[in-house]
Amino acid sequence: MEASHMTLSHNSIIRGFNSIYQLAPRLPSSDSIDFIGYCLAWHRFVEEHHLFEEVHFFPAIEEAVGEKGVMGKEVEEHAAFHAGLKSFKTYLTGLTNPSRDFDPTQLRGIMDGFSEPLYRHLEAEPQALLALSRFHSSTSDFDLVTIAKETGKKAVSLEFAVSVMPMFLGNMEVWEFEGGMWREFPDVPAWVRWVMRNMLPWWNRRWWRFMSCDKDGRRRRLVA
Repeated sequence: MEASHMTLSHNSIIRGFNSIYQLAPRLPSSDSIDFIGYCLAWHRFVEEHHLFEEVHFFPAIEEAVGEKGVMGKEVEEHAAFHAGLKSFKTYLTGLTNPSRDFDPTQLRGIMDGFSEPLYRHLEAEPQALLALSRFHSSTSDFDLVTIAKETGKKAVSLEFAVSVMPMFLGNMEVWEFEGGMWREFPDVPAWVRWVMRNMLPWWNRRWWRFMSCDKDGRRRRLVA
């Protein structure tokens, strides 16, 4: 189950990446400031997702299975694209006049530089989580879903909720993936999920028009 949850998150990262890559050369300069906000929200989503894994999720797994370094390969995969992510952020935050200076060709060139190691990692990590099934036994209380849920609470703040959560949910397709069985993901009370999908995007709402899915998790056409 947790491998499916991770795949949902990773699909959201990929859809976010693809929306940026496709929209960058198509948007008018009047959209540059909002689009850069969207790009930086995607960057923060990826950065905080992997920071959460390295600081909370992976150590909790290691402690539960009693094997230091069991997620070490995944940490190494993170390192393979961190420099590219840094260049992505540095370029965007360094634009003094975004409407005039934003260059989609330069941004896409930076993205080309880290897309392959990023994609390889996003594809491989769910399989690594599936492989942890070897630690399940009749005498073991290892529960990856519980670990993810408990450690995940440490990653959420109000600022994260309004600046990153809409990026996460707004690029998460849930109606076709695995037959639509995750339409009620994340596993929270229905009213909380409604607030997450309908109210949180009110902040920074001009950014979220660039997302690849609607508020219910269905694919939609990009704005340009």
